[in-house]
Amino acid sequence: MDFCPKCGAMMGPVDGVLKCNSCGYSEEKTIDDDKYKVSKKIEAKETVKMMGEDVDVNPRTEETCPECGNNTATYKLLQTRSADEAPTRIFKCTKCKHTWRAYD
Repeated sequence: MDFCPKCGAMMGPVDGVLKCNSCGYSEEKTIDDDKYKVSKKIEAKETVKMMGEDVDVNPRTEETCPECGNNTATYKLLQTRSADEAPTRIFKCTKCKHTWRAYD
């Protein structure tokens, strides 16, 4: 197996020369066909599988959603302004997943 000196991609035999599969760089080289023979094609597989449901671990509070009127929401605190000001509260409705923020 040879790799391209320009981009580092794999080079393969094309019409008696080694050619880069990525940038097109080629070089003359005596080619041993057995060295560059592809013996197995590997199919791409899905590697990430979603298991179960989306679980929100943030604390819950009684806050009315402006979209659906549900009165339960999760929240988190983020310091969006300077450090001497109160943090911003980000709410997420437990029913419709709408998010909104509140400032003190």
